[in-house]
Amino acid sequence: MSIITPTKEDLSHFTTLQQIRTPLIMRTVYVLVLAAIVILVGFLIFVPWVQTTGGQGVVTTLNPNERQQEINALVSGRIEEWYVRDGSAVQKGDPIARIADIDPRLVERLQAERQQVQIQLQSAQNALATAQIDERRMAELFAAGLTARRDFEQAQIRVEEMRGRVAEAQANLTRAETALSRQSEQLVVAPRDGFIQSVNAGDAATLVSAGDVLASFVPETTERVIEIFVDGRDVGLIQPGEEARVQFEGWPAVQFSGWPSVAIGTFAGKVTTVDQSAQADGRFRVLIAEDPEGEEPWPEERYARFGASVRAWVLLETVPVGYEIWRQLNNFPPELPPAPDTQGQAL
Repeated sequence: MSIITPTKEDLSHFTTLQQIRTPLIMRTVYVLVLAAIVILVGFLIFVPWVQTTGGQGVVTTLNPNERQQEINALVSGRIEEWYVRDGSAVQKGDPIARIADIDPRLVERLQAERQQVQIQLQSAQNALATAQIDERRMAELFAAGLTARRDFEQAQIRVEEMRGRVAEAQANLTRAETALSRQSEQLVVAPRDGFIQSVNAGDAATLVSAGDVLASFVPETTERVIEIFVDGRDVGLIQPGEEARVQFEGWPAVQFSGWPSVAIGTFAGKVTTVDQSAQADGRFRVLIAEDPEGEEPWPEERYARFGASVRAWVLLETVPVGYEIWRQLNNFPPELPPAPDTQGQAL
């Protein structure tokens, strides 16, 4: 059986077949799809992407003296007067509360006790001086052979006994002065400049013991840092000195984690500390400070208050977009930073 191949002359008789053409819209779609595939492949291969790792956190401070703290009662008693209320701004040394002792005459009795101990101390010192004179006299008589050794030794023992009494009286005086000093410190003052977060004790009818919390105090912070918590998978890639981007709660921002240069409303930071051990939930704490070379300073404290929520991204290596998508789909960690050339530095 032979196959007959039609010629052009044969096909010319089929006018309907000659009029069949690929629609223009299909050719346009074909060209667009092909161009999109080429552009997508080029995008995945050649467009850079900055890998990041980060987490949620809060605004805090490196100096523990600038963190929120409690103001405690120095002595037991009752609240006699409050000088502040919630939200009050205070300076260092400003009065916060006055505590009155339950016994109004306690201070007078402590003063009388101190005077009595002072008299005892003076008496013991006079007795010691007399005993020392007797000791010297006995030493001279014993050297001249006019008294027995026993009398000389008894004089020495007497001197040591008087020295013990003097030391005991001095200890009693120290205790009395300490008790009087503590009881006299009934005015609680602000330890430094800051704000009263909340007043925790009641009015004059409230009894407090030494060490009870009277108020919560927030000092004025001079150096703010960001405290975030990072997954243990990525913490090994973060080193002090790494660049970061910070987004503050309530501050308008548009963040592109892979393209930090086009992010709007975020601020530059530097990693200062990475914890060596994990928290109870398995995450690691990372502290980020303000980058002094950043394009703009962090918002004022009234916009980024102590304890406000933040989100931060630590900038890692730059890779193609396609590699980053593949890494995310496989749940792989980001790229390791290049190892420092210690041999070249040594040379």
